Amino acid sequence: MDLVVNVLSICIPSAVALLLASLGEMFNQRAGIFNLGCEGVMAMGAFVGMLIPFLAGHGGPVGEVYNLLGFVAAGAVGAILGLFFGVVVITFRAPQGIAGIGLQMFGVGAAGTLFRYFVGGTQSIPGIPDVEIPLLSKIPAIGEIFFSHNLMVYIAFLLVPLSYFVLFKTPWGLKVRAVGTYPRAADSMGINVTRIRYESLVVGGVLAGLAGAYLSVAQAKMFSDELISGRGFIAVALVYFGHWHPVQIMGGALLFSLAQTFQVIMQGLGIPFPYEFAVMLPYILVIVVLSFTSRNQKGAPASLGKPFNREIRT
Repeated sequence: MDLVVNVLSICIPSAVALLLASLGEMFNQRAGIFNLGCEGVMAMGAFVGMLIPFLAGHGGPVGEVYNLLGFVAAGAVGAILGLFFGVVVITFRAPQGIAGIGLQMFGVGAAGTLFRYFVGGTQSIPGIPDVEIPLLSKIPAIGEIFFSHNLMVYIAFLLVPLSYFVLFKTPWGLKVRAVGTYPRAADSMGINVTRIRYESLVVGGVLAGLAGAYLSVAQAKMFSDELISGRGFIAVALVYFGHWHPVQIMGGALLFSLAQTFQVIMQGLGIPFPYEFAVMLPYILVIVVLSFTSRNQKGAPASLGKPFNREIRT
């Protein structure tokens, strides 16, 4: 029982970065934009998020303010990179896959270079503390699993029903789904396809930036070149796994997080298992998931990855 509680209490906060990034990618793809650059946006968010509290060098209540500023800055950088990506793929109509890889390379490279210039080497920061919810955190087992985490964990999981509401119950969400499915029909109804796609990229960029900042400020409490470790690509896979639906994406994030904590399970049970294979498990799971989900594209936006030009009928 203790092993299950420990594993689940690790699994839930470990899923937050994947959950945030994949929700952001969901908005991108629902609007018809396929963004493989999520990894680069997360890397920049992770660097900027830890840079502000690192330079401030404060702990306690003052440090909490700088941690908050770090998250705000990470979200802002993500929004800027989202707009930059939009200029390339929406305005100039560049191939989205190639542009996404370029954004990934730019983000990861820029984050590593700026880190070595401003910080120099691996440095830790106090990070954000866990916040135990009164009464609920005292419930045996359940309290430790669900109600004894840092504030970003609660925010991330609250974003799941919020994303569902925005996507399926608001006029803006209807427009996002329309421009990702039938952009020409949406345009004929007076919807500004270009603006909606730009707005979706901003939302996706903000969430990807926050996902990166979560890794550096809340989880690792440091930055390194290997901090993201392919999570941006896993986030893209999670959108397919979750059929572009926030609740199913959350389930996928928890599943992949459980795969990442596989080595904890093996160590707890005393089973001799090579650590290297345990680290590989989430990426193997990505391949398996994409192999199966590629046959079932239920909920996929019909115009995903296709540029829109109102002057040319396709």
